[in-house]
Amino acid sequence: MPLFPDPALPVAPRQRRRETPTTASETLKDKALEIHRRLCGVYGCPIPYFHSLDPLSELISSLLSHRTRNADSGRAFKALRARWPDWAAVEAASVAEIEETIRGVTWPELKAPRIKAVLAAVRERVGGLSLDVLEGMSVDEARGWLEAILGIGPKTSAAVLSFSTLRMPALPVDSHHHRVAQRTGLISPRVDVGPSHAVLRAQLPDDWSAQKLYDNHEVLMLHGQQVCFHRSPACARCVLLDICPTGQARGATASDRI
Repeated sequence: MPLFPDPALPVAPRQRRRETPTTASETLKDKALEIHRRLCGVYGCPIPYFHSLDPLSELISSLLSHRTRNADSGRAFKALRARWPDWAAVEAASVAEIEETIRGVTWPELKAPRIKAVLAAVRERVGGLSLDVLEGMSVDEARGWLEAILGIGPKTSAAVLSFSTLRMPALPVDSHHHRVAQRTGLISPRVDVGPSHAVLRAQLPDDWSAQKLYDNHEVLMLHGQQVCFHRSPACARCVLLDICPTGQARGATASDRI
């Protein structure tokens, strides 16, 4: 029985490449733009893309990166590339061999069978190990096509479209990005990472390029890594402090203790 009996989504004309946004209030849109402006001033936009992988390679890289430090997932990706000549050879390898090769990542025992299953699913859907089928689709269609594969969610689909050589205007949201968005009030504390993708994308201009959406993700991620820490955020040196309800509340609490 085929893994995916439904046919692949049709390819859309090239001019229909953007993601269909949901709605957002003008107040939140203004705030999102101000946050983007300030953080770009700190971290320097435009930010160069950190690598240029083909879409399938970016998909494997993204699967490895879940809940894993970039350095560790990068080493695991290079180890796969060094051990096998192409993704077909990885698909043919045993789960045990793949797990041994990526052992530096978080949950290698889960990621090894997932990588094999995802490669098999891609082959089932397009007849080979390539994601060239995504080229020319709209962002919505390409994300839907990817997320139809078990194990691929909003973060991974957006990463494939944004970070790979496709350079499509999709907005990834990682845990750092999500934390900054919650603390600054762009999203509610009740909005999880997955649903936050559509909410945060709707706050940014519809016509933003792939580079500007990439910049937005990168500056919020960098801010989460370097200032807005999970524990003990450095609010005193945050350029967003005056528009951040969490930082304002922490400051008030600290003042009460003096």
